[in-house]
Amino acid sequence: MNRDSRHLESVLHHDIPLTRDMGLKVLDWQSQQLRLHLPLAANVNHKSTMFGGSLYCGAVLAGWGWLHLRLREEGVEDGHIVIQEGQISYPLPVTRDAVAICAAPSAAVWKKFLTMYQRYGRARLTLHTRIVNVDSDENAVTFTGQYVLHR
Repeated sequence: MNRDSRHLESVLHHDIPLTRDMGLKVLDWQSQQLRLHLPLAANVNHKSTMFGGSLYCGAVLAGWGWLHLRLREEGVEDGHIVIQEGQISYPLPVTRDAVAICAAPSAAVWKKFLTMYQRYGRARLTLHTRIVNVDSDENAVTFTGQYVLHR
């Protein structure tokens, strides 16, 4: 785990206590991609699969964490990140530990987002997260979230 990953995990566990109870861990932050680990045992439902609410939280947090780290890289530390809207799909059950993955939007989308924030003190960014069972690359969950950064 690199320094940025440790920083984010500390922020999440301190500022969002639910993440500790979920057993959420930051796996890595590399090449502008964030990966979070969600253990099945702490998030299991009555069907022995991962609880949908935990999956939703993991997906939201992957986007939130991605934006937090990316802004930190840009030196933007005066804003507050909130989720404004989210859409989720659960095509497959999560039957093992899971990994939530949030990748970067296009460079043009990122540049427009930063420009809007610098100009108006508020900007919106759509991020996509997918969740897979550990040792699988098949999407068990797909999530699209609209995040707002404001001063």
